[in-house]
Amino acid sequence: MRKLSVSERGLETLFGAYDENLKILEQAFRVKIAARGTDLTLRGDPSRTKLAAKLISQLSELAEKGHPLRRGDVQLAVKLFQEDGDVKLARLLAGDRVKAPAMRREVVPKSPNQRRYMEAIREHDMVFGIGPAGTGKTYLAVAMAVNSLLERRVNRIVLARPAVEAGEKLGYLPGDMVEKVNPYLRPLYDALYDLVDRERADSLLARGTIEIAPLAFMRGRTLNDAFVILDEAQNTTSQQMKMLLTRIGTNSKVVITGDITQIDLPDTRVSGLVEAQKVVGDIQGIIFIYFDETDVVRHSLVQNIILAYQNYTGNRSETRGGAPAEASKKAAQPEGVPSSTGSD
Repeated sequence: MRKLSVSERGLETLFGAYDENLKILEQAFRVKIAARGTDLTLRGDPSRTKLAAKLISQLSELAEKGHPLRRGDVQLAVKLFQEDGDVKLARLLAGDRVKAPAMRREVVPKSPNQRRYMEAIREHDMVFGIGPAGTGKTYLAVAMAVNSLLERRVNRIVLARPAVEAGEKLGYLPGDMVEKVNPYLRPLYDALYDLVDRERADSLLARGTIEIAPLAFMRGRTLNDAFVILDEAQNTTSQQMKMLLTRIGTNSKVVITGDITQIDLPDTRVSGLVEAQKVVGDIQGIIFIYFDETDVVRHSLVQNIILAYQNYTGNRSETRGGAPAEASKKAAQPEGVPSSTGSD
């Protein structure tokens, strides 16, 4: 049994509606929590009650300072504590926020890797974010880009994607070339409209301050004073990747995102993202951040789906560049490429 007292200020936030947050903690740590005013009693395995009490103390401090503790925040805090009992929640849940006056919402990293990713984007001119779907690679990059634009650190944003057919034939789609490739760029529009009021976003797009275009449109250009994001980079060829990486001009930042387990190129083509890890991984000023299923911020089922596919593929390897099929850091990182933790 372990007893602790928490601050009266923010007590309702800490407990949650109908003690929802306490029930999440009970289930996660397999302990029983009894509350009488600001005094809590935890019963269960000593190691689990100690960890739960440590987490409650940190959550109480956040609630006392006025930080909202939504269900997702508490679930994230539990996951972080189960991975590292010494983690400081104030930095992850209350710090490292991206917010400019004109942004619709505050963006907060939801995992240690997401925090490293955001720090890397702040501190480096070229960042690669590699990992499975749903880990926030593109959304966080767009948030950082919008924040940089609205705070006038860059003059424009360029969002690019390779228009690669993933089972569907481009030629059968209705409309001209722009209308044919537009569906491939939709995820970038979705992220943008989620972060910026639609009217303002449309104005920025109309003026060319924000440009969303197929990767092929980048050829021959020099991108100065720009925040450039290349999404779905696993579907670039070697030549396309080299072309994009050499577009960077003065006062520009480039973020490249992709998932090397979902390559839609023909089997005979080498993925530019897989190859880039080996070619530019040792260049100073370039950093690779690797995500895995624990960073997934979509529906909880997505984590299980990713793991199921990893188990199904077993020891099969990608033939495009020799990268293993598993969506893990070990699989994604070729020998000689520095890890995100080593450069943090």
